[in-house]
Amino acid sequence: MAEFKRTKVEMFLGVTRKYMQVRGAMSQKDLAEQTDVGISTMSRFLSQKSTELNPQLIAKITAKLNIPLHEMIDFVEEDFADRFIRLVKFYKDELNEEDMDAAELVDSAPGPGTQKSINPGDRRLTAEERREETRGIIKEEKASSKDRSDKSIREKLESLTPRQRAFMTEFLNLKLEERDLIVDVGNNMFQYFKMKGMDI
Repeated sequence: MAEFKRTKVEMFLGVTRKYMQVRGAMSQKDLAEQTDVGISTMSRFLSQKSTELNPQLIAKITAKLNIPLHEMIDFVEEDFADRFIRLVKFYKDELNEEDMDAAELVDSAPGPGTQKSINPGDRRLTAEERREETRGIIKEEKASSKDRSDKSIREKLESLTPRQRAFMTEFLNLKLEERDLIVDVGNNMFQYFKMKGMDI
């Protein structure tokens, strides 16, 4: 399973470099020490000389630099987003080891010379099967759009995209007055769009 979008690696590295500067002009050595990895490993990763996108390393970088998840969640594959957010929280010390599944704390990529055994029931969907599944979901969404106003808060939260969930996580971690500021900005935008007659 691909955890990250290879086409967005440069975007993630750009965000990483930005937050290395924001957090006090950190060097690669400083970041390597904070994430408990070798300097050469960090250097290879930041200069794109490593072909491996290690979820543990990326989650540690995100946590240690305190990168807002909504700024880099597009880099994470949708079906890996929840696990990635949990990893970041773990490395921020917001989750204990006992709150994590053991599989979440080990790299999902097999080591050299090893091969993961796949049970027939665990078969991955082909691209065409995924497209069909997505079309089915879209049809269901359209059919149920009339009933959206009747959804409970829990159902609405469960229907958020990974990017929206990442934003919610960041929002909920803000102080009360910071949340109020975001709400004020959002309300002003809603009012502006309504005034202009735009659908949102």
